[in-house]
Amino acid sequence: MNERKDLVAGVVQERPFAPETENGAFRREERTFRRWITADGASGFPAEPGRYHLYVSYGCPWAHRTLIVRALKRLDAIVSVSVVEPVIGPQGWAFGDAAHGTADTLYGHRYLHELYTRAQPSFTGIVTVPVLWDRRERTIVSNESSEIIRMFNTAFDACGGDAAVDLYPEPLRPTIDALNDWIYDDINNGVYQAGFATTQAAYEQAVDRLFAALDELEQRLTHQPYLVGEQPTEADWRLFPTLVRFDMAYHGLFKCNVRRLIDYPRLWDYTRRLYRMSGIAETVRLDHIKRLYYSLSALNPTGILPKGPALDLQAVD
Repeated sequence: MNERKDLVAGVVQERPFAPETENGAFRREERTFRRWITADGASGFPAEPGRYHLYVSYGCPWAHRTLIVRALKRLDAIVSVSVVEPVIGPQGWAFGDAAHGTADTLYGHRYLHELYTRAQPSFTGIVTVPVLWDRRERTIVSNESSEIIRMFNTAFDACGGDAAVDLYPEPLRPTIDALNDWIYDDINNGVYQAGFATTQAAYEQAVDRLFAALDELEQRLTHQPYLVGEQPTEADWRLFPTLVRFDMAYHGLFKCNVRRLIDYPRLWDYTRRLYRMSGIAETVRLDHIKRLYYSLSALNPTGILPKGPALDLQAVD
């Protein structure tokens, strides 16, 4: 087993990025900070305009989903954002210039790991995005994207968020939860299971599950425009970041090359339909996506960026 720790007792472990594996299969570690913002403040973290700050990477699909829900809920003026550079260096995620990221507008840190040790000086673990930061308590609320998007969906409705947008409506929750679990296992994380596999058996198992799931989604979209009916829900927005990265990164670099996304007519049309929704295109930075994935030396030791693919996400068939 390859145990990865970016920080040990608050001390950075400087080295190239390497994924965790076990018996040839990619293994994703649980996130460390799992606290909640609530509308009534009972959690200790009340929803307040200007109190919280989101740290993201445009390249990372897990961070991408938080930017999407922030945009859909119109939280731009309520939750501010800093963007790390797309390339993961020896000290992990870094802040940079306007072309490739932003400064850390709160503390002027050079590296994201400095934020983790500001929250917990003796932190041991991996340093990931997204990070939802509390300015008042000077700590990390959460670095678990699935929980951050749930907070964004409801907690800020009374603070200026768009209460008319509900991505997790009560009657649909069992269906959304089941879809989320399946999509995460076979698609969101499935591409990583394929790309970071270190044995042929682990790779083939992941790829077979991935394409069986994509085939099933293609059929599902024959009967309805979105995963749970006539309107997009949380399930669609958890799937979208993987789909929009598929042909650019996962098909070639991660060897998920049985079919391209554009070979699925309904899935490709669905991806572009989601992309064209208000506020979504601004969350998609194809240049950051390409730079992030092709900087992974374990998969692309030369660091050469491919020219393609040529993707027209705005096109309407």
